[in-house]
Amino acid sequence: MDCKKKFSIIVPIYFNELNIPHTVPRLKKLEQVIEGFEFEFIFVDDGSQDRSLELLMEERSNDQRIKIIKLSKNFGSMSAIQAGLTIASGDCVGIIAADLQDPPELFAEMIEKWKMGNKVIMATRTDREESTSQKLFSNTYYYFMDKLALKGYPRGGFDFVLIDKQVVRELNAIQEKNTNIMSLIFWLGHNQKTIPYVRLERKHGKSRWTLSKKIKLFVDSFVSFSYVPIRFMSVTGLITAIISFFYGLFVIFNFLFGTIEMQGWTSIIALITFLLGIIMVMIGIIGEYLWRILDESRKRPSYVIDEVYK
Repeated sequence: MDCKKKFSIIVPIYFNELNIPHTVPRLKKLEQVIEGFEFEFIFVDDGSQDRSLELLMEERSNDQRIKIIKLSKNFGSMSAIQAGLTIASGDCVGIIAADLQDPPELFAEMIEKWKMGNKVIMATRTDREESTSQKLFSNTYYYFMDKLALKGYPRGGFDFVLIDKQVVRELNAIQEKNTNIMSLIFWLGHNQKTIPYVRLERKHGKSRWTLSKKIKLFVDSFVSFSYVPIRFMSVTGLITAIISFFYGLFVIFNFLFGTIEMQGWTSIIALITFLLGIIMVMIGIIGEYLWRILDESRKRPSYVIDEVYK
């Protein structure tokens, strides 16, 4: 009887035609270092407009372990991962980017830690071979995630991870939109282990991780996992009200005793502008929460699968 465990690997694909000829063979070589496992490779084409799907179909014609999910349009990497999780059938599931900045060979060490009973094994970045601006954004984002959203969140962050099939079932049951899958995996808890590594420089193609997508991830993460934005508004409103109240008493007292003259239009306009600015920030934060509530209430899927090749 074949007692092999199955290892599924999910790879979101978006404009990765230059990476695929290098990524697929590298993943296949894992069977040489990870013994006793049956492999399943799940590539999710997230609305790529290049030759990514064509190249994947060519690879699949030579290896039936390769499964391909074609989404109807670009929904984002988190939604692509969610789609991949729905068809993953492995005893454990790995998630890795297609650009090979994360070394697939690290899965061997992750598997060993999974065998020891850990259900979440995160490859956390101790450093990254990227530009200063990219490092600054990432470090700031993960610092605030740890301090304001999810206590103990890895400082270097992670999106290269291996999870147990139980965690996969739980993620599929949640079906949460506008979220960060990695933060959701961390939030679920379970036995967790980390493996430090240095994220490598991208060798092929151009990153599609734009500033707007980074900002969306930042907002989604904090709205989904932190009450700090709402608490910030409450505290700011309270402090502003207290300061305004005592300032009013100060002005009235000094005016009645003739120690100061009544202030002119300049100070009044400055104060009104300052308060309006605070109010607009608060309305914007509330709007972010309301939009996500509306989006969830519509029950629209976070992705649409056009076709599955398996």
